[in-house]
Amino acid sequence: MPSRRIAVCLEVAPKDTVASAIEWPGWSRAGRGEDAALEALASYAERYRPVAEQAGMAFPSTVAFDVVDRMPGASATAFAAPECRRPFPQLTAEAEREKVTPAVAARLAGLVTATWATFDEIAAMSPAELRKGPRGGGRDRDQLIDHVLAAETTFARKLGVRLKRPAVGDLAAIEELREAIAAIVGTPSDGSPVVPDGWTPRYAARRIAWHALEHAWEMQDRTEI
Repeated sequence: MPSRRIAVCLEVAPKDTVASAIEWPGWSRAGRGEDAALEALASYAERYRPVAEQAGMAFPSTVAFDVVDRMPGASATAFAAPECRRPFPQLTAEAEREKVTPAVAARLAGLVTATWATFDEIAAMSPAELRKGPRGGGRDRDQLIDHVLAAETTFARKLGVRLKRPAVGDLAAIEELREAIAAIVGTPSDGSPVVPDGWTPRYAARRIAWHALEHAWEMQDRTEI
């Protein structure tokens, strides 16, 4: 893929900054300040590359960022365990309000679907009991899967999709939920929120993909080798 700078948005909070590659949903990292967040994002390029390849897309050969949006971010929230507090993408960037063309819609749906495939592959390779954190906390594999499914059921409502939360192992229900989300994200639109008080398709793709990868990579990192 020709080398070009990667558009990034920053959510800048007093303690942490979240950096997200706007055109690559799920490629988001945080750090204590803008420079640290961008360094963290760069360090995850090779970890994200297989997601792009899973979607059949060429990933940038070099990492050079262009910050196109800075937003005042909110405070971090807690995921998994008290010692695992982590900032997360919470705000819609201006670029995420732009028109969604058929090509962009297909790309968004493809990348979100690829993050789910990555999550499933990592979950299948992870042991039921994951290594605990320094304070003995952290969810085990099936608890993480359940957490992601619960979150995605909630996220789906921001797109007008109301389905029951799938149980871990209920492949048909999981597929139904994912297909419904992908159908909305993959539909061309003017870029506005799908439903009142909901999310734009571009932001939804970034948030949903980030959450799936965050916990997929957590499982990887907490797997005993």
